[in-house]
Amino acid sequence: MPKKFLVIEDIDKPLLGSVVARALEMKRTKQRSDLLAGRNIALVFEKHSTRTRVSFEIAVRQLGGGVVYMTQHDSQLGRDEPVEDTIRVLSRYVDGVVMRTFEHSKLERMWKLSSIPIINALSDDYHPCQVMGDIMTMVEYGPKLADAKIAWIGDGNNVAHSWIEAASCFPFELALACPEGYDPKPEIVRQAMNQGARITLTRDPAEALARANYVYTDVWASMGQEDQAQDRMAVFRPYQVDAAAMALAAPGAKFMHCLPAHQGEEVTTEVFESEASIVWDEAENRLHIQKAILEWVYGDLDYSKYCLA
Repeated sequence: MPKKFLVIEDIDKPLLGSVVARALEMKRTKQRSDLLAGRNIALVFEKHSTRTRVSFEIAVRQLGGGVVYMTQHDSQLGRDEPVEDTIRVLSRYVDGVVMRTFEHSKLERMWKLSSIPIINALSDDYHPCQVMGDIMTMVEYGPKLADAKIAWIGDGNNVAHSWIEAASCFPFELALACPEGYDPKPEIVRQAMNQGARITLTRDPAEALARANYVYTDVWASMGQEDQAQDRMAVFRPYQVDAAAMALAAPGAKFMHCLPAHQGEEVTTEVFESEASIVWDEAENRLHIQKAILEWVYGDLDYSKYCLA
């Protein structure tokens, strides 16, 4: 069976730290390879993208592969061709699919009929590549993951879901402050906590921020939610990350954001442009973690050599 990376747990838990450690080595050594030589990867994007598209294109090319970029505007997906039909055709043309889509169920439906690997570049429920890159960034800055606390402030969205899932795979503490009606899906929280994740849910940002080494937020209205923007702005205003919020976190706390950011909304410019902000390191690390994920998908690496300190 080809491998899939639709959610973080698709990589065996004992290997997740090794994949992060491998990404750190690839970044440090600026390593390229011919792992994907002769292989072509289809980037199927139903949502606009800057970081995800460019980082995956460069990742594939730095591993020696070729890229075919498709959107719903220039393919039959925009004319309601079922994804089941699309993947059965792509399976005969290319060697893998990286998909950025809306309904997570599309990825699952494609996987059932696929004979090639599929990687989730974002869905409405999960954003696993983003969070894996964020964890890589945390390892670079410290403290050790077992001693780290992340405060998620805002919408319990797809990025939050991947953080919750990651909390069951890595030893950090996660506190989420979300307004009423915007909580993460309870089944995702429940599954992570049943697997030992250290998760706190609260309405109070101050409670989540206490002792936090990392303060994370996201836009108040994501792609596809533009019609809700005004209503969401009123709800989320008390959840803005400003200097006062950062002061409630642990000394030296870092600010994180998956980007793009709406300065003046979920985060003030003062915080976003401050020395505490590590958003550009996060963005860069998308390239390196995705190379490591691609290597896990297509390679046969001895991961016993790679571990997080």
